[in-house]
Amino acid sequence: MSTYDALRALVGTWGLLYFGVIFIIVVVYALWPSKSETFNEAARIPLRED
Repeated sequence: MSTYDALRALVGTWGLLYFGVIFIIVVVYALWPSKSETFNEAARIPLRED
């Protein structure tokens, strides 16, 4: 196994874990109960008549 293959496998594994953790953080933030009113208000913005 060459150095390139070892680094590629290491970066692939840690990259997957990193983006998985980021995804979970974003989902938890979006579904947090105290944020629901903020997101509901933002969802109604296109329907407002100014």
